[in-house]
Amino acid sequence: MHDAMGRVQVLMPVNALLDLEDLNQQLGRDLRAVSIIETEVLCSRFGWSSIPAIPAITQMPCIVEQSLMAQDRVVIDGEYDNSCIALDKALFASLHQKSRVLHFSQPLELLRVNRNAPEKDHEQIVKAIQSLTSLRIEKRLQDTLELPPLPQTAQRIIQLRVDPNAGVYDLSDIVETDPALAAQVVSWARSSFYAAPGKISSVHDAIMRVLGYDLVMNLSIGLSLGSMLRIPRNVPEGFTPYWEQAVWTATLSGALADAIPRALRPDRGLCYLAGLLHNLGYLVLAHVFPPHFEQVNRICEVNPHLDSELCEQHVLGVNREQIGSRLMYIWNMPDELVDAIRQQKNVLPEDAPSQYAKVLFLATQLLRRQGIGQGPVIEMPEELFASLGLSRDTADTVAETLFDMSDEIRSLASQLSPDV
Repeated sequence: MHDAMGRVQVLMPVNALLDLEDLNQQLGRDLRAVSIIETEVLCSRFGWSSIPAIPAITQMPCIVEQSLMAQDRVVIDGEYDNSCIALDKALFASLHQKSRVLHFSQPLELLRVNRNAPEKDHEQIVKAIQSLTSLRIEKRLQDTLELPPLPQTAQRIIQLRVDPNAGVYDLSDIVETDPALAAQVVSWARSSFYAAPGKISSVHDAIMRVLGYDLVMNLSIGLSLGSMLRIPRNVPEGFTPYWEQAVWTATLSGALADAIPRALRPDRGLCYLAGLLHNLGYLVLAHVFPPHFEQVNRICEVNPHLDSELCEQHVLGVNREQIGSRLMYIWNMPDELVDAIRQQKNVLPEDAPSQYAKVLFLATQLLRRQGIGQGPVIEMPEELFASLGLSRDTADTVAETLFDMSDEIRSLASQLSPDV
């Protein structure tokens, strides 16, 4: 970590969250995480694979979490992958005779993230507002969750889903009433990712010749909702741009759905839409909690070993999945979509995640393995693949096929937002 006074090394247990505000208050400093690029330069300069957790080697001032000093044994990462170094209590203490010992972390077991009780989300969101924000901000959240209503374009397209007589002309007529949306749909159809022969000059051409009815329907809904909220500029270090991550997740979710055996296969279009909107709650957090949004980002930066839900729980008392799914519910979006966004980090059988949530979890983890998206890479259990009727090899093959087209996918994303 660093600030205007220089760098320091901070050591803490892996099963804890670094409380950045608490640490800075105790030190009277304004520390934040060193950037990924700076870390890589530092490691390259000294020939390290990662910054060693031994101050005698790094020659940096060191701050140690108090609870580490009480452990009978401390295990730290070694020089090589999957290697580690075990230090007994006396040896660890001897290495930190000049280190400053403080209590600045919070055990993860105290951060009780609500993953399995969506019926309590509204109560929890309101409680978070009341404890963190003024009445003015509380009203803003109420406005966000209740007003404005679902955009008219999205409302009309959703109505097509339940109309058995709806067709391509109905969809193209709706999309063409929104010039910006129509331009994006045509632009997508013209992209190198789809390599369509001939000239695409209309939404109807885009639907009939390239994208298809289902994809245009879900893409239009996702873009209509995503465009309602401003993309935040102040994001965590290493954050994948919002629309780039959305397009990757949507495309991979749809491709994984196609690979699932028919008897177990969820609706491909809803998997795609869930991927496109999976991180919408992040935009809502930025819109509703502006005084605390930067704090969430800084906490995420100094806790790269933790999922964002734990950092958001620590700062706000609620997470993006809860807020995003609540918004989908209020907007009367399909139940499968509400459920997928809410449960996207549930993977164990006892959590009873839906097939849509499982596909979203799998897509997210496959992308994180390629450095796309924020959060730690975690083990994907065999039960996940068995319940989807997929093998690990099949899922990897689907993902690798898309990764080979990374330039084209990033180009698609760049057409959705000037921020990408």
